[in-house]
Amino acid sequence: MKILISNSSDLPLYQQIKEQLKDAILQGELKDGDSMPSIRRFANDLGVSVLTIRRVYDELEQEGFLVQQVGVGTFVSAANAELLRDARRRVVEQKMQDALESARGLHIPRDELHAMLDILYDDFKNT
Repeated sequence: MKILISNSSDLPLYQQIKEQLKDAILQGELKDGDSMPSIRRFANDLGVSVLTIRRVYDELEQEGFLVQQVGVGTFVSAANAELLRDARRRVVEQKMQDALESARGLHIPRDELHAMLDILYDDFKNT
């Protein structure tokens, strides 16, 4: 997992890190039970304050993406599987919304969109 931090971004550092970790969990790059780096090590690796990583871990724990066990470590938590499924659905829905807006701008009719989706789905299923 690679975390990219941009000094030119409008988002604060902790938010950039948090969003990238959430994306990694939602995309399955980080799986249920995976161990997260210690706060100190992660902060050193990224060149940020331990307080920044502490905030990221705390917020992700509050949202159900991580679980922290004192003296043991921090782990990816899929305990709230419905939350994760819903978040994944929202990602797909947003991408579909973007595609629909593009299709509308190009005046592509609904039946043609359905045909495109069917073809893409069949190709994906066969890979």
